[in-house]
Amino acid sequence: MSSLVIAEHDNAHIKGATLNTVTAALACGGEVHVLVAGGDAGAAAAAAAQIAGVAKVLHADAPGLAHGLAETVALQVVALAGSYSHILFPATAGGKNVAPRVAALLDVAQISDATKIVSADTFERPIYAGNAIATVQSLDKIKVITVRTTGFDPAAASGGSAVVESVAATADGGSSRYLGSEIAKNDRPELTAAKIIVSGGRALGSEEKFMAVLTPLADKLGAALGASRAAVDAGYAPNDWQVGQTGKIVAPQLYIACGISGAIQHLAGMKDSKVIVAINKDAEAPIFSVADYGLEADLFAAVPELVEKL
Repeated sequence: MSSLVIAEHDNAHIKGATLNTVTAALACGGEVHVLVAGGDAGAAAAAAAQIAGVAKVLHADAPGLAHGLAETVALQVVALAGSYSHILFPATAGGKNVAPRVAALLDVAQISDATKIVSADTFERPIYAGNAIATVQSLDKIKVITVRTTGFDPAAASGGSAVVESVAATADGGSSRYLGSEIAKNDRPELTAAKIIVSGGRALGSEEKFMAVLTPLADKLGAALGASRAAVDAGYAPNDWQVGQTGKIVAPQLYIACGISGAIQHLAGMKDSKVIVAINKDAEAPIFSVADYGLEADLFAAVPELVEKL
């Protein structure tokens, strides 16, 4: 019984979500192999071989795999699936794009957002926006799983000595092709990997106030900026800053929520943070129910004062 982790990478580096997924795979039992499917991705394959706990790295290299198109990567995974009892993806935008295609092609059920590996065939996953935890048992021969990375500690990125094995790349299915991409430039830490996050809500009132109030605090702390869905929908912050059930799931060391009421959809995306600080003038705001430290105050006065003290 072996597990296959589908690595997220940029053809040169392995992304952090892969490390958490390796930890989940180790809990399934048996050897853990990692698939690096890309174009000129030798450096990423070498990096994957250094991950602690990984026994083998499968390196599929072809121009059609360079951009990680879901249809092409899914075919590559299915071609290798027969040798594995578990196939695990990080529950990121990329993983959630490929995994359902793999499950459908293999005619098995997908286990989504696993937060705990109870045994080789039993898993826990949140439901109802995290208000309940479902225990799911799968009798499928091959388990296709997406892993909520905040539920698992990352494996060590170095210290491993896995062998790298080249595998034949599958033919491009032709159902999609890469035309181009627009990459958002951000000098701050990536939201899902940040150790400190400063988030703002609709109470900030405008994009100008959002940036003017929160940017100095984020700068002082070296933090990433996040936002509630309400703030994103109002145009105060870009979509890729959204934290919550329909945004990004985060679990930083410190999460500072400014002017966020704490709707259940937002709490589902950040309540696993190690320390939560809430600043809100509404004493009845639900955010205070999950906060380790709560400050009932006007954020337009409290946040600048906090910046000054720092």
